[in-house]
Order: sequence, then structure tokens, then C-alpha cells
Amino acid sequence: MGHDTRTREILRAVSRQAGWEILLALRQGPTRFSELEEGTQVSPRTLSERLRELVELGLVGRRAFAEVPPRVEYTLTPLGLKLLEALEGLESLLEEHA
Repeated sequence: MGHDTRTREILRAVSRQAGWEILLALRQGPTRFSELEEGTQVSPRTLSERLRELVELGLVGRRAFAEVPPRVEYTLTPLGLKLLEALEGLESLLEEHA
């Protein structure tokens, strides 16, 4: 995958429903699916699709624990954190010039 294509895929994923909200929620640290569902007010199906996409793009990490009942936590990867910081900077810039 070329650099330009990956950039577009990442921006598309973040701009889709819940993408930005998931990144913001994960800034707080490791978070379970149910906590993300509650915090983002997104349907389980959409949340699952978006998380899968963000994991595949390397923005979010997924850690499954060998426990009963099963437990899975999601975290921002270093790339996800840097992207979130860059997007927050862009958001601030746009607010200053609104």
C-alpha cells in the first residue's frame, strides 16, 4: 500500500461515524468494548466495524485476555496517539480562524 493511499484510508476511517470519538475515548487509557459503547453512544455493529478498521490501520491496539468471561481491551498505538494530537492541533487552528 502506497503512502498516499494509507494516508487516505486513515483519514477516511477517522472521519467516519465514531472514528474520532473512539480515538478520543481511548486517550484515557485501555478501554473495553462496553465502555466504548457507553461512552460513544454508537451501535455495537458500527463500533465493532470501526474498531476493526482502526486496528487494521495500526491506530488502535487490541489485547485479548485468556479469562472467563473473555476480556478485550483497546488502546491507542503510538501512531494513533500522534494522529490524535495532530488532529486536535488542526481542530484548534480551524477554531482560531472560524
